[in-house]
Amino acid sequence: MILGFYEKEMVFLKRIFKQFRYRKMVLAAADAFIIAIAALMTNYFFSLFNSEISVKMLTFSVSVSILSCFAALLAFGAYDKLWRYFRKKDYLSCVYGIAVGIGLSCVIVYEFFDNVYIGYSAVHMLISIIGICMFRFIFKRTFIELVDVGLKDAGYKRTMIIGGGQACRMLLKEISNAQNSNNPDEKGSAVYRPVCIIDDDRSKIGTEIEGVAVEGTTAEIQKFTEEKEIEQIIFAIPSCLEEERKRILDICSATKLPVKIIPFICNLIFDENHTTLLEQVRDIRVEDLLGREPVKFDNQDIREFISGKICMVTGGGGSIGSELVRQIVKYSPQQIIIVDIYENNAYEIQQELVMDYGSSLNLVTLIASVRDYYRMNQIFERYKPQIVFHAAAHKHVPLMETSPMEAIKNNVIGTFNTATLAQFHDVEKFVMISTDKAVNPTNIMGASKRCCEMIVQYLSQRHEGVTEFVTTRFGNVLGSNGSVIPLFKKQIEQGKPVTVTHPDIIRYFMTIPEAVSLVMEAAAIANGGEIFVLDMGQPVRIVSLAENLIRMYGKVPYKDIEIIFTGLRPGEKIKEELLMSEEGLQKTSNKLIFIGKQIEIDEEDFMNKLSFLRNAAQENDEELVRSALYSMVPTFTTPEEFNEKVQVKV
Repeated sequence: MILGFYEKEMVFLKRIFKQFRYRKMVLAAADAFIIAIAALMTNYFFSLFNSEISVKMLTFSVSVSILSCFAALLAFGAYDKLWRYFRKKDYLSCVYGIAVGIGLSCVIVYEFFDNVYIGYSAVHMLISIIGICMFRFIFKRTFIELVDVGLKDAGYKRTMIIGGGQACRMLLKEISNAQNSNNPDEKGSAVYRPVCIIDDDRSKIGTEIEGVAVEGTTAEIQKFTEEKEIEQIIFAIPSCLEEERKRILDICSATKLPVKIIPFICNLIFDENHTTLLEQVRDIRVEDLLGREPVKFDNQDIREFISGKICMVTGGGGSIGSELVRQIVKYSPQQIIIVDIYENNAYEIQQELVMDYGSSLNLVTLIASVRDYYRMNQIFERYKPQIVFHAAAHKHVPLMETSPMEAIKNNVIGTFNTATLAQFHDVEKFVMISTDKAVNPTNIMGASKRCCEMIVQYLSQRHEGVTEFVTTRFGNVLGSNGSVIPLFKKQIEQGKPVTVTHPDIIRYFMTIPEAVSLVMEAAAIANGGEIFVLDMGQPVRIVSLAENLIRMYGKVPYKDIEIIFTGLRPGEKIKEELLMSEEGLQKTSNKLIFIGKQIEIDEEDFMNKLSFLRNAAQENDEELVRSALYSMVPTFTTPEEFNEKVQVKV
């Protein structure tokens, strides 16, 4: 019976050995050696008390102990863990395995020799447990130190991965494949040394993903970055809701470590140029910290609206205008016309499109000013645009405070010229790009843009011609010319203090692609006369934005980089708005886009005031321009009056 059992055990072990990888065989051999040495040490110890066992029994006992312990260790999973990832509780699998293995060997020895030394077996078990656990611990520490030195020399950084889902698993596989690749370019692109994973699903804590341990929750990020000597973090939850994403990224930014991120699922690209997830890991951007999910638009509506049409973009070289052009060309227009007064910007976007599309794109780039009625009329007559996106405007608040006449000439008269010409030449749709600063304006720029909105509404309510007029209104655009972000980045990179005008100042923010998509979506669904407003979520404190940006550079706000409050600039509000009190909200097919109610305009009074404003600007009479603006825009007030009334939540 015993021989039959022994033969079955040997057959089982042979089958297992065939499936063993080299590293497991090495570990098993080391365990066998330790168990044998432990037996000899035990026997020597007992020989001091004249209690040693016979050579025959010792030989048999050692052989059986090695085999039974190996089987038990295997059963308890002692060989399932990668050595370098052995955790404290994993050592219990060794304790249980040795205890069961020695116990099983006692039974077998008793069957053969009708005798067993309990004291000998107990000491043998104790020495074997200590030896096997110590071997794993010492090997783990030595292995980690040697590997870390080698990887650091090769440029690999100890990396924490946030999120233990499918994206994490894919990422770890791709990192492993890249590091094992013989392709130098691919190998060099994976400068990640995954050390631990963080996940808020507590059922995952203590488990491993592709050999990397899930250590704790996001509340413990700071703890594990210090404990594991983390050098960089990857946020690997592409499906994470934006509020939760902002919470986690705020914690990550507080660690002062570089943070990289996997984009939203909707932004992931897998094509011939983007074959892996690893290629799409990017540095964290400020928009990742805004606390609002990116707005999604119906591309089919936009495609049907743009495809085969002649589109013109005024201010087409600017930050908004150039992005408009980039997105329009994706929907196969018949022709696209860029109009801009600044030739450098116009040239840059022209060359970019030529490089991307070559001769397949019917592109016309024209240098012209919207102030020049006759030049603009010439363009309309020659090219006969069907859709006009009017993005040309002066937008810098402080500069327009000192040159109000230029704001009127460019913004107000330029809009009137372009809009009336669009109506005269039977343009299908005219889309005017406005700003939240037009709502209860406290500065020249905002008041001039409110005049532009009134011009568009005036032409719409007259119902002359076929042109449908629409206005889009949104807040600050990240990365646009004049945005605070480029200024903050420049200050941080030069080691200078970051300047914020007021500790309580708040703003609504959106990305350039969002702003442009809103414009195009609005144009697609507009019936004429609407003011489209984007639900931009909660406003953001500028000082918080500055602090987060400083942390993203791996620096400490107020310590490494100072934040200085310079005082509100001329015409600046503490808080911007998106809707005037008299404007109601109407839902659209997109849950994040609303329509502001049209405000009836007295046509005769409006035209008289507009004429007076134009004459004042052409005479370069600054005081008369201000007076005319206050008369034309009833909601125009001073920043002091507005800021006293507004209640800012801090």
